[in-house]
Amino acid sequence: MLKGNVLHPEILAALGSAGHLSKILISDGNYPHISVPNPRAKIVWANFAPGFVDAVTMLRLVAQLVPIEDVEVMAPALSGPYAMSTDPPIWAEFRKVLKEQAGFDAELTTMEKPSFNLHAADPMVCLVIATGETAIYANILVTIGVVR
Repeated sequence: MLKGNVLHPEILAALGSAGHLSKILISDGNYPHISVPNPRAKIVWANFAPGFVDAVTMLRLVAQLVPIEDVEVMAPALSGPYAMSTDPPIWAEFRKVLKEQAGFDAELTTMEKPSFNLHAADPMVCLVIATGETAIYANILVTIGVVR
């Protein structure tokens, strides 16, 4: 029996076998989990119901387990029904968790949807955590750093 904040065997196995520059996709409930990410990546289905489990909780757990070198987020559309003129509110929560849990205070790298999806298909993506997050633009790619 493990003692800690993360007991999920598939998440622990994927992160335990990952290395420097491996990537983790934490996706919201609207993300096309099957058709976009690297097909070799382990998919963990944590989307039990809308809002449960949320992306911020998963980011907090991941940040407790691995060093974080870089973070990429999907930028909002500039036009259309899902356009936003400011950062999505969830990004402030992401920044807070990254600072508190991982000491990460660099800027989030923003990418338009097509570019973000290309990065999610990268062979370096080792783990996809599909959440029940209901906030839009709550997709985040975390690059694993090195233990110092």
